[in-house]
Amino acid sequence: MKKTSIRLADGRELVYYDSHEATGREAVDRRPIEAVATSSEIRHDPLLDEWVAVTAHRQSRTYHPPQDECPLCPSRNGRLTEIPADDYEVAVFENRFPSLTGPPGPGQAADPGGLLVRAPGAGRCEVVCFTADHEASFADLDEERAALVLAAWTDRTAELSALPGVRQVYCFENRGREIGVTLGHPHGQIYAYPFTTPRTERMLRSAAAHRERTGGNLFDDTLAAERSDGRRTVLETAHWTAFVPHAARWPYEVHLYPGRRVPDLTELDDAARAEFPGVYLELLRRFDRIFGPDEPPTPYISGWHQAPTAPQGRPDWSGRADFALHLELFTVRRTSGKLKYLAGSESGMGVFVNDVPPERAAERLREVASR
Repeated sequence: MKKTSIRLADGRELVYYDSHEATGREAVDRRPIEAVATSSEIRHDPLLDEWVAVTAHRQSRTYHPPQDECPLCPSRNGRLTEIPADDYEVAVFENRFPSLTGPPGPGQAADPGGLLVRAPGAGRCEVVCFTADHEASFADLDEERAALVLAAWTDRTAELSALPGVRQVYCFENRGREIGVTLGHPHGQIYAYPFTTPRTERMLRSAAAHRERTGGNLFDDTLAAERSDGRRTVLETAHWTAFVPHAARWPYEVHLYPGRRVPDLTELDDAARAEFPGVYLELLRRFDRIFGPDEPPTPYISGWHQAPTAPQGRPDWSGRADFALHLELFTVRRTSGKLKYLAGSESGMGVFVNDVPPERAAERLREVASR
């Protein structure tokens, strides 16, 4: 892999990832653009002990442009985009309208009791372009390109985890207007958070309680239980297992685990890396076949759950070692032409109601396997 870092006209970093050393990346960003003034902050919810990002500047971000104005296509035929090159394999750049940006800073309370705390929305948000082909999707990539994307995710995880104040890195893809995607070009994102996300905090607490109760690792034991049961297993190889979880929240939801527990992408071994592209592409292609051959592409969210970095001053923290890297892939479509909306129970109380039994979802995902 060859990695080339450049600066865009407004100072943001762009990194090209290429599969061949000979690829040149000399193109310069010639757009007359200025940096977007960001106003990101995080506010603490004392009732839930969670942080919320407040980002007024994102109201003006690019919204469903026509294809000939796509900012993620290469710069060609005199049209200048976010990517100066006239072609690329994988490109990663700082989001022009980030939810999180800048260095960390101290929190400040807006009330005498210290409950209404706010802090800078520190961190970094990046855009990951998987291909220069506007009409493609991740499922259309070949295994070599998917391996290059994995290498880029891994490199960005290492780079962003080392930034001051960053506690967790999340590599993910939103696909489809139903999900809320505002740019049609195949791409994903990476968030470097200044805190551990609420979902991960809950997993860490559950893992600690499980270890206290049984002496075992919750992720290892859950994976073993799913493999032993077998009814919800979707795909199993020498180094990866994909299954619909026993208590799936979404109509079609798959969790993908490496066979050897590691905290994040940087610690995957060569064997798991080599096998991942074929496994992941097969899962995405099955998702596109769930609802039949004449249906539109299946909208989905796919994201890597990675261990947080150790808290400042806590090099002995055990949570990182107990966490298991895994990918979660799910769709909001529950059947042909119908979406799963987060209504009263889900949005108001956090209690999901799933219309598709997990066993049936797994059965369907086995039925649509590539022949």
